[in-house]
Amino acid sequence: MSDRDRNVVSPVTLTADDGPGQPPVTPELEDLYRGFEQALLVPLWTRIGDLMPERPRSRARPHRWEWRTLLDLAGRSGDLVPVGRGGERRAIALANPGLGGRPYATPTLWAAIQYLMPGEDAPEHRHTQNAFRFVVEGEGVWTVVERDPVPMRRGDFLPQAGMSWHAHHNAADRPMAWIDGLDIPFQYDVEAQFFDFGRDELPARERTTPERSRSERLWGHPGLVPVSQVARAAPGAGSPLLRYRWEDTDAALSDQLELEREGRPGTVEPGHALVRYADPATGGDVLPTVRAQFHRIRSGAETAPRRETGSSVYQVFDGSGRVTVGDASWSVRRGDLFVVPSWAPLSIRSEASPSDSDSGALDLFQFGDAPVLTKLNLFRTHVEENA
Repeated sequence: MSDRDRNVVSPVTLTADDGPGQPPVTPELEDLYRGFEQALLVPLWTRIGDLMPERPRSRARPHRWEWRTLLDLAGRSGDLVPVGRGGERRAIALANPGLGGRPYATPTLWAAIQYLMPGEDAPEHRHTQNAFRFVVEGEGVWTVVERDPVPMRRGDFLPQAGMSWHAHHNAADRPMAWIDGLDIPFQYDVEAQFFDFGRDELPARERTTPERSRSERLWGHPGLVPVSQVARAAPGAGSPLLRYRWEDTDAALSDQLELEREGRPGTVEPGHALVRYADPATGGDVLPTVRAQFHRIRSGAETAPRRETGSSVYQVFDGSGRVTVGDASWSVRRGDLFVVPSWAPLSIRSEASPSDSDSGALDLFQFGDAPVLTKLNLFRTHVEENA
C-alpha cells in the first residue's frame, strides 16, 4: 500500500451484529471488520438487505404540489429575479421530501415550473439532458429549437432531444408559466452531462410567431413520414416533431371513450383512455430517457391499483379527483402535480364535472423514466384487481 493510500480517511464503517445470516461476533471478527474499513472494502453479507431487497425501495416519497402555490411563488419570482446569463432560466424545481433537499422530483426526473414575463427572452443554450415543456394554461410564448420557432399553447407537449439549441421568448402582454421535465438527476448520477451557452439574443427572423413550426409542417401529419427527412432522423435520438398539439391529443382521447360507449375496444380499462406520445420516425418513445403519456378518466371511474418500476410525475390538466399513491391520498385539481415513486401502487378516481373540466373528465399528463428501464430490461408492471 502506498503512503498516499494510507493517508486516505476511510468512509467505510462496519458494525458486527448478532443477526440472522450473520457470523458470530468475536474479537477476531471485529478485527477483520477494522481491516475491511481501512482497505475500503465492504463485505456483501453486511449490506445484502440494502443492496438486494425483495422489491424496490424508493428514496422518493409520494408527494403533491398545488398549482396555485407554485403559480403564486413563480409570479413573485418574476418580479424579483431577472432572466439572463446569471440565472439563465426562471425555473423553480420540485424537491421531493425524501431526497434530502436536492432539486429532484424523483431519483431520475427533474420537474419545474418555468415563468416568463411579457417581452422577456430566455437566452439560447443546449445540454445533453433530454427535455420537454408541457403547457397547462396560457399562450403567447414561442420556444425556438434549432432556430425553428414553435408555438406553445394550452395542452401542447413540446419534446426536445439532448444537445438541441433552444431559447424562449414571450410575445404576449402577460406572463406565462409551464412545466419543464428533464432527466437531470439520471445524467448527473451517471456523470454524463454537458452544457453549452448559445447566442445572447435571437435575430428578428427567429422572433417571428408562425402558426406552425417547420417541424410540424414536415412531421405533424398523422401516419405520414416525410421521405426526404427519413435518412436524417437519428434513430433513438428523440422525436423530430417539436410540438404535439392539444387538439390532436384531445380528439384521440375522446375517440377512445366514444368507442367504449359503443361497446368496442379502445380504452385500457373501463372509463380510462390513454395515449402515448410517440416519435413519428420510429414509433418509439419521444425521448431516449423519458416516456410521456396522457390519461383521460371518465367521471366516476376509478383506475385499478398499478405498480411500475421506475418513477413518474403527473400533472392534472383538467378536472378534479382523488389520487392514492401508496399510503398517501390527496384531492387534486387543475395544475396540481404529484409524484409516483418506483413500485408504489397508484389508483385514481375521477370526480370531474363540466364545471371544472372542458371534457367533463379528469385529464392528466404523465412523464416517467420507463425508456431507461426498458432498455436495461428492468421495467416491470403489475395491475391489481379492483375490490
